[in-house]
Amino acid sequence: MKKLLLTLIIFLSVCVSLSAKNDTYIYDFWESVQNSPDTYRVSSVLYADDLKLESQLKNPSSIFCFDNLVFLVDTDNNRILEFTYNENKTVQLNRIIESFNCEDPEVINTFNSPHDIFINQDKTMFVADTNNNRVVKLDFDLNYIMSFVEPDNVIYDKEKSFFPEKVVADRTGRLYVLAKNVNKGFVKYEADGSFTNFFGATKVTYNWTDYLWKKYFTTKAQREQMVAFVPTEYSNAYIDSEGFVYCVTKTFEEWDLRSGKAQPLRRLNALGDDILIKEDEALPIGDLQFDQGAGIKGPSHFSDVTVLDNEVYLAMDETRGRIFAYNNQGNLLFAFGNKGNIDGYFRSPAALDHVGKDLFVVDSINSSVTIFTPTEYGNLIYEATEYFNSGEYDKSAEAWKKVLELNGNYDLAYLGLGKAAYRKENYKEAMHYFKVKRYRRKYSKAFEYYRKEWVEQNLFKIVLVILALILIPLIVKIVKRVKSELESL
Repeated sequence: MKKLLLTLIIFLSVCVSLSAKNDTYIYDFWESVQNSPDTYRVSSVLYADDLKLESQLKNPSSIFCFDNLVFLVDTDNNRILEFTYNENKTVQLNRIIESFNCEDPEVINTFNSPHDIFINQDKTMFVADTNNNRVVKLDFDLNYIMSFVEPDNVIYDKEKSFFPEKVVADRTGRLYVLAKNVNKGFVKYEADGSFTNFFGATKVTYNWTDYLWKKYFTTKAQREQMVAFVPTEYSNAYIDSEGFVYCVTKTFEEWDLRSGKAQPLRRLNALGDDILIKEDEALPIGDLQFDQGAGIKGPSHFSDVTVLDNEVYLAMDETRGRIFAYNNQGNLLFAFGNKGNIDGYFRSPAALDHVGKDLFVVDSINSSVTIFTPTEYGNLIYEATEYFNSGEYDKSAEAWKKVLELNGNYDLAYLGLGKAAYRKENYKEAMHYFKVKRYRRKYSKAFEYYRKEWVEQNLFKIVLVILALILIPLIVKIVKRVKSELESL
């Protein structure tokens, strides 16, 4: 019996060690890596057999979650798979979408290398049918509605073929399309299919010395070989519940990351301006340290982004196979993942989405979908964040204290406790938490209010002291003079 029990304990220990990879980390004040408990663990890894498919997945490139329905774009098989994500964390294949219903014989009703799908709130479907040079709009029963094709407008470069690869839409049906080789931002369409303009083009940045050298000191042949000063090209997008478009780009210069010029992750408003909040000195760029290791070098390059209902956004890094989570102020909550062949690691992470707080990651080379579910530690971080956003500062503080019980080095918990105390106007307590982790700017702000509050509370005493300092010497002087006059009589 003892031998059996020992075997069982060893088996369970091995299972725990396999499921807990201990690859989760954050950065401290000095931007050094601090390991932390796992925020997510692998729930399952889905391959073609797990979805009960007769043929293997080929280069899956995108995934979209709508309620508990998950749509996987199987690009090289020219199909889209729809399956249900059940409450018990299992999946069930519903249908394989390879064609749609259309009475117009001139409309091709099959897909050719589709790269993306988006489902709007009214359940209309938009498929980026890349090699058919269109975005197809369908109803949920796969009846054809219309196509969005290459813009017939002078501002669109006709020399480049129209290859739509990513698509998002707002509640009105207005469409934002990322097309291959288009570096002017999103191709924007109205709901009726008319091209409006380009949206969210990145600002052109260049070095003046390079510009002058290119303009005045090079030949025409040399200029043609040099890189043009053009806006960068977005690689993926996600539209949040408020209608703001989160987008990522992989084309930037490494030295522009620290200064903020690169902006690999943006949140665009209706005017196409970036309104992503960056409260922390460490910008939301993924890894802050990117020394070469295991044959991998360079900074993070985000391949996709998704936004939870609590305004936490998560970005997928294809460089090292990691997921970075940020709150709505741009603070890093956690990072985890790596490159590799074991469960939870990736060879080529291409897409990311979520159902609730469970994450779905598509690996295009492994032809798999990995499902992650949050741990108790991860849920506590989310809980503290959500309570703070909803104004329940006492509950937020309690959740952050529980986080610190599991990880005493979690700097953001001190920031959260300080913010909660600050919002409750407990400025002295806020100063304590901000000082512990050297949040100087916030400490100064709390100190400013604490000083003002102290002055207001002690104003009467201050006035008495001032009056005493003024009157006592005056009274002493008068007494001395009177005494002197009396003695002289």
